[in-house]
Amino acid sequence: MVRYIIRRLLATVLLLFVVSVVTFAIFYLVPRLAGATPEDLASRYVGRTASGQQVTDLAKKLGFTDPLWVQYGRFAKGIILGSEYNTGPTTVRCPAPCFGYSFITQNPVWPDLVDRMTVTLSLALGAAVIWLVSGVATGVISALRRGTVFDRASMGVALAGVSLPIFFTGLLSLSIFSYRLGWFPGGGSYVPITQNPLQWAHALVLPWITLAFLYSAAYARLTRAGMLETMNEDFIRTARAKGLPERVVVLKHGLRSALTPILTIFGLDLGLLLGGAVLTESTYSLPGIGKYAVDGIVNNDLPKVLGVTLLGAFFVIIANLIVDLLYAVVDPRVRLA
Repeated sequence: MVRYIIRRLLATVLLLFVVSVVTFAIFYLVPRLAGATPEDLASRYVGRTASGQQVTDLAKKLGFTDPLWVQYGRFAKGIILGSEYNTGPTTVRCPAPCFGYSFITQNPVWPDLVDRMTVTLSLALGAAVIWLVSGVATGVISALRRGTVFDRASMGVALAGVSLPIFFTGLLSLSIFSYRLGWFPGGGSYVPITQNPLQWAHALVLPWITLAFLYSAAYARLTRAGMLETMNEDFIRTARAKGLPERVVVLKHGLRSALTPILTIFGLDLGLLLGGAVLTESTYSLPGIGKYAVDGIVNNDLPKVLGVTLLGAFFVIIANLIVDLLYAVVDPRVRLA
């Protein structure tokens, strides 16, 4: 078990390095290959109102005229040790981890991400609990009652959930339950949990359900398929032949064997959402990481987009590490892999 954990940790460190290289290439190398000049890259840091001379001066100060390997070294050093940006009359310090510095807002990106992370965590974790419980439970019951009215109805709803985009179900939910019935507050009504826990939960009910509806549908279908395959295995028949209660057969033997693919997609889905639930946050005007990325794109503020990209990649990698470790708990045979 210890060797398994060490191997996964080393693989995670290597993957983080690879992600940093790929991210740097996307934002710095690919534009160069497409014909962008150092001034074109610098223009993405100062917004749309800067003059040509200001852009040229900033390109030199930011080192966009240096060789790419020097730029990557500066980029990686900034993440680990912090960076300094020469903005003209003064030098701005960006403490570690420096995910970039917005010259439009005159703020480092990392503190902004930390401030908005609470909103994204609240949205992602709350929705994850709902979709995991509802999706897995629906899939198990549908598999045990295959061909019944419940099975067909639940799979029909699941198909609709997978097909309908979040911005449609979100706007429809706001129109009906917020603006017509008045049961829930409208968009932009987020309240921090430290200020009022009840209002915090009340404001997030619709975003939670909207986001969970999309994912729970996929989890229900995946759980149903896994349970149908598992419940026909020899070890299930052996467990029943031993006289074990049906509840033990289904939950301990059947569901546990069907959890491996569910853990895989759960780690990926949760990691992606922690990196920013863009559509949900934009639909409900939640001040989270996804909305922060959209604002960066609209305002041509490249450091914001770069910071969200790095943070999202970090969450996906860490989520996959946790999933790998959970594999060893769910299926001990994985420890030998």
